[in-house]
Amino acid sequence: MATGRTHRPATRSRGIPEATVARLPLYLRALTALSERSVPTVSSEELAAAAGVNSAKLRKDFSYLGSYGTRGVGYDVEYLVYQISRELGLTQDWPVVIVGIGNLGAALANYGGFASRGFRVAALIDADPAMAGKPVAGIAVQHTDELEHIIESNGVSIGVIATPAGAAQQVCDRLVAAGVTSILNFAPTVLTVPDGVDVRKVDLSIELQILAFHEQRKAGEETGPEGGAPTTSGRPAAVVAAAEAAVAGDRKGPDGDVPAVMPA
Repeated sequence: MATGRTHRPATRSRGIPEATVARLPLYLRALTALSERSVPTVSSEELAAAAGVNSAKLRKDFSYLGSYGTRGVGYDVEYLVYQISRELGLTQDWPVVIVGIGNLGAALANYGGFASRGFRVAALIDADPAMAGKPVAGIAVQHTDELEHIIESNGVSIGVIATPAGAAQQVCDRLVAAGVTSILNFAPTVLTVPDGVDVRKVDLSIELQILAFHEQRKAGEETGPEGGAPTTSGRPAAVVAAAEAAVAGDRKGPDGDVPAVMPA
């Protein structure tokens, strides 16, 4: 079985834009749901609605894959599932290590969607000696002293960091030095990595702050008591403006992308 160390996705070499790559998992999730219902074909409009994009953007994205559908028929669901899975590198086995087996790390280890999407949790790693040997999701936790050996012996190229912020950079450095070239970071901190290493940041608190900001905006602007400064949902407009500026800055991760939340 192939591993992630020797086989890389073909998306960049084929010139597929990063924005399109970011939408491919959305299409794949919608197509997989159709496949499970034994739907043979789907129109661009139906698939775009299911994926939450407009149909023109979908057709443009699929043109990069060489898929144009059939007029009056639409797209073949099973073929698109295979085609997108191949482009994303999901037709092979990707061993993954999760470092930091606290509440979040344990929840990730128990997430059932990894295997069905081409990922295999090869190891769970934690710095607490008391955790060593304890089973989580059927896998015995190993100490961080074994990190480099684990990565080498399992051919790991994808690491997940779920440690406290203070330990994340050191863990990241060790992962990269051991050969990991892609990192999914759940720690609430920005990681510094060398060229050639991809980092995707998932910060749940930022996502919640962004949602709170939009909820505040939905409430509409109101006039403050007795002619005071305009408020939004009872908060001074100056505070809201500062929050808006902060959220605008937070919307980008360390690689310039909007932080992505793991799909269900």
